[in-house]
Amino acid sequence: MGNSQKLEQAFAMFDAANAKDPNTEVVNGKTYPKELLYAERMTATLNRFEPNATEALQLTARCQHICRWEIPRESYEMNRTGYLLWRQNLKKFHAKKAADILTQVGYDQETIDRVQFLLQKKQLKRDDETQCLEDVICLVFLEHYYESFLSKHDDAKMIGILQKTWKKMSEKGHKAALELYYSEKGLQLIQQALA
Repeated sequence: MGNSQKLEQAFAMFDAANAKDPNTEVVNGKTYPKELLYAERMTATLNRFEPNATEALQLTARCQHICRWEIPRESYEMNRTGYLLWRQNLKKFHAKKAADILTQVGYDQETIDRVQFLLQKKQLKRDDETQCLEDVICLVFLEHYYESFLSKHDDAKMIGILQKTWKKMSEKGHKAALELYYSEKGLQLIQQALA
């Protein structure tokens, strides 16, 4: 099986797993399983941001939140410590799920190891692909989820979230983020966060 066939098969298996998400999101009147929609958005954003992404990076972007609903945030203490523990355990969970699927598809150990490395966001700011993945994650948040956050959080909290998001991104990521469309309020808060 050639690489492109393997990639397509892996995407299909990731998507089948994410299609089981009981949480949904409605876009333009159509209902999608939440993590399936997120995976498609990650791929679309990666293709725009880094059209020459390696196969390992393409795979990672597609399965970045694989089966996330299986470890709900509420199953950890609702404080900073609980949040960080949840995030750490999710990374390991996603890495294991992805490895299982990639093994079934017939990927070599080197590719599987690389996807697991990227899913765990190792060497952010030092590894180009980890950084690219982080930029794509932040761009997906800003383009698709940021505006709905505005109604749930006060301005001070949103400015803090934006500053943390910005800090994780590269200069190339910042440039792409400033080219996205935002509401007047959304843009205002970004300007305040960066001031």
